[in-house]
Amino acid sequence: MAAGIQGIQATFLPQHTQGQVLCCLCGMGIAPNPSNMCVNCIRSQVDITEPIQKKAAVMWCKECGRYLNPPRQWIVAQPESKELLTHCIKRLKGLSKVKLVDAGFIWTEPHSRRLKVKLTVQGEVLNGAILQESLVIEYIVETHMCPDCARVAANPNVWNACAQVRQHVPHKRTFFYLEQLILKFNADAQCLSMKEIHEGVDFYFSSKSHALKFVDFLQTVVPVRFRHDKQLVSHNEHQSTYNYKYTFSVEIVPICKDDLICLPQRVSAPMGSLGPIVLCTRVTGALHLLDLTTLRVAQVDANSYWRAPYTPMLGSRQLVEFVVLDIELLGPTHGKHALAEAQVVRASDFGSNDRTFFVKTHLGQLLHPGDTALGYDLSTANLVDPELERCVDKGMPLPDVVLVRKSYEEARRRQKKRGAKRAWKLKRINQAGVEDETPSEPSGPGKQRRRDDGGQRHDDMERFLQELEEDPEMRAKVALYKDGKYAAAMEQIANRNAMTEDGNEDDEDLPEVPLDELLDDMAGLQLEDSETADGMSEAPMAE
Repeated sequence: MAAGIQGIQATFLPQHTQGQVLCCLCGMGIAPNPSNMCVNCIRSQVDITEPIQKKAAVMWCKECGRYLNPPRQWIVAQPESKELLTHCIKRLKGLSKVKLVDAGFIWTEPHSRRLKVKLTVQGEVLNGAILQESLVIEYIVETHMCPDCARVAANPNVWNACAQVRQHVPHKRTFFYLEQLILKFNADAQCLSMKEIHEGVDFYFSSKSHALKFVDFLQTVVPVRFRHDKQLVSHNEHQSTYNYKYTFSVEIVPICKDDLICLPQRVSAPMGSLGPIVLCTRVTGALHLLDLTTLRVAQVDANSYWRAPYTPMLGSRQLVEFVVLDIELLGPTHGKHALAEAQVVRASDFGSNDRTFFVKTHLGQLLHPGDTALGYDLSTANLVDPELERCVDKGMPLPDVVLVRKSYEEARRRQKKRGAKRAWKLKRINQAGVEDETPSEPSGPGKQRRRDDGGQRHDDMERFLQELEEDPEMRAKVALYKDGKYAAAMEQIANRNAMTEDGNEDDEDLPEVPLDELLDDMAGLQLEDSETADGMSEAPMAE
């Protein structure tokens, strides 16, 4: 009996009904709330959207498609994107007095210059009651040119400061490298225009401070010296005001990577009698000079160099190809360099007279018998260097051959024959002012000169791209982007090789850029075609 009563009590659940009260205004029955009014009456009495701005304006640059984020920042935002919605909401006044629940765009015609955003907000009203309402905000898109686009559209002759960057060397590799550093660190943000001329580039700025900032950047990335001058443009005698144009002459040290140098005695002695024959292995904010016999490395900054300047004996264009017959490590190592003794023969003499040379080299970790290397043939070179003559007169032995770097030309030729291309490309600046690269009607000797200049520029660009592949430390300072056409091109090459049974040779030794080091090609970047990454671009640097 007791068990039955307990079962009945367990299954019986009393139902509670909520009481209703009458609205104090309209008398309709509603659930109790702190204001004792229905929703319609609350809305008629209180408007939580009243302090919110119903119309607003946004500044938009029609040239680059960016929006102004006051006071001076310009942001990139695609139509109806999260970034644009966030920017629009932040532009509203009075939104802090309510709680934002939801937000979204309402479609409008693209040419209407209107943006409509639907907001859902909550606010506390009479006696703590919570009311939720929706409203539509209309934004007027006002066209306003951003400073960057204004500088591009401005008259290039209107400038107050000019930085003339020069390097007296017969190639442009330094300026290609400098161009990538300028792009990566956005050092040309305040530049009005650029113009490439012989042995350098001119950068034009609207103020002296912008030019000084750019020169300071150059001093951190390459060893330079500079001087500045000013020219009086106008003078107001009544107000004692002057208008000047400033010119900064920047000279880059005429020493480049792979240059062979004979150091003067006054330079070699303070560095512990380094050399005197040394090889320049890297150029950063200082020169990195390598003693080929001891593997000692010395860094020479710009101030030290200009106190006692010197020039290279031989440059990279005098490099000769050698074939390595045998190599033996001697023991001393310094970083990636290892001292070794190699037996080499000139590639042009290989199989004819077979004149061999025994040389000491720093490439012991890279070279193997059968490899090819590029070096300087001092036995046949016509050297005119007063410092070298003094060293020879003192009885210093002069090596017959100086090996500089390993050569991958044969592997690259095979790769080019198969039609392979690089998986990466570089961002380039569109530069103006190269008259001899865009002739109107070339004819006669001038036509051949312009053609030679174009081929020389092509070779310099190709060598710069090869340096990026071979040198990871140099590559780390440059922004490389993925080439979207690479996958399709490699698929076509694979299909062609499968049909012709070609391309079985492996180029495992050929240096390549790892794919994980490449950046995505983001929208809005003005990247050259794949022609640029292959060194085929003839376009100048920037405008």
